[in-house]
Amino acid sequence: MKHIFNLLCLLLASPFLVVAQNAPNRFVIKNGTVLTITNGTFPKTDVWVENGKIKQIGQDLKVPANITVVDASGKYVMPGIIDAHSHIALEAINEATSPITSEVWMGDVIDPFDIGIYRALAGGVTVTHAMHGSANAIGGQNVTLKLRYGNTDPLALRMQEAPRTIKFALGENPTRVHGRGKNIQPRSRMGVEAVIRNGFEEALQYKKVWEAYETERKQKNSTAVPPVYSLRLETIIDILAGEIIIHCHSYRADEIYMLIKVCREYGIDKIVFSHVNEGFKVAPELAAYTMGASIFSDWWAYKFEVYYSTAYNAAVLTKNGVLTSINSDSGEVIRHLYHEAAKSQRYGGLSDEEALALITINPAKQLGIDAFVGSIEVGKQADLVIFDSHPLSIYAIPQMTFVDGIKYFDRESDELDQRLKINPSELIEPIFLKEYDHNCMQNVDFYFTNFGRNLFEHRH
Repeated sequence: MKHIFNLLCLLLASPFLVVAQNAPNRFVIKNGTVLTITNGTFPKTDVWVENGKIKQIGQDLKVPANITVVDASGKYVMPGIIDAHSHIALEAINEATSPITSEVWMGDVIDPFDIGIYRALAGGVTVTHAMHGSANAIGGQNVTLKLRYGNTDPLALRMQEAPRTIKFALGENPTRVHGRGKNIQPRSRMGVEAVIRNGFEEALQYKKVWEAYETERKQKNSTAVPPVYSLRLETIIDILAGEIIIHCHSYRADEIYMLIKVCREYGIDKIVFSHVNEGFKVAPELAAYTMGASIFSDWWAYKFEVYYSTAYNAAVLTKNGVLTSINSDSGEVIRHLYHEAAKSQRYGGLSDEEALALITINPAKQLGIDAFVGSIEVGKQADLVIFDSHPLSIYAIPQMTFVDGIKYFDRESDELDQRLKINPSELIEPIFLKEYDHNCMQNVDFYFTNFGRNLFEHRH
């Protein structure tokens, strides 16, 4: 027990929390192949960063003599990757107590200590859309995060420029959470539509009641009593007013088209469909009436409603004019979204610019932040990634990741105390490794020897 206590004390005292590598916010990346995404590709080009923004782009830039230089010779520079559907850096995901929970906000549960943030940075990701889960037909409000790992204030990760967004969900998820065994609507797919319509209608009635109150309140000697305030309905009113972008969990073409029709009926055009496995079946409708589709590159058949899809989905949607992005919905996939984008070249033959747009400028547009990030342009925020080879190559490895011009990941100086697993040779040995060897390893050897013997005897 003494050894376990010593180990716990050691781990608790270790410098586990990463501090952002506050490299000078004034530097130039020299001689890289710059993939601007929106304005072409430029070899042997410099990117000059000042005060967290891109100041100038060009060859052999005349920069101050004392400026920090990052040599990108033989390397590739691209905008930071943006994940339009993520759940990392959150302490909770679902408020599953009601089919409508638009009153909750993921900004209240940001976890700045999540090691997933650092791992995402190591994969070149600089912005994530931290989303409520898919338990509800109308779920909670999401929050767009800049991955400023090392900040202890949760709201320091929030991207202040990002507009409000909210999570909707169709299909099996809301019907499973509420309808089966609980006798709470929705129990069926038609019930999901009814919940959304009823929520919209209740919000409109609530708005009328408040408008009537405001009119009466302004009258002389008014005794008007304000109606009961509802943050849930206030949020839905903002959706109907176009102040909040809907991001909707969806799979089947019939349900995607259903919600498109409902949104058109209520005058809503700010909606992005997530996952969208059967989106290729309704590509013209998605192109005409929505802000696009944020899809998986090749995930399907993991449950019945996702039984049918195609790895050509991204290409079909793109070629039909749908604003398309590829998301992770995973703390693992988020580390190699550039590989996910590359699959669109294997399946559908998208160009380099089209493929990289799936993880940069397109998700930026879907989140309403494309004026600030998503491409390498003068005046935009300096969210940048340096790769050792072309990012669409299977061999590509991110070398450095910058957020707002601050280096948060550097493969060359990747500290051990920024990793989840502590290095035993550096942290354990100085204290008690020898004593541990003497007192414990014999027991470990005995256990595994006897375990192996017992397993052999059991099988034979």
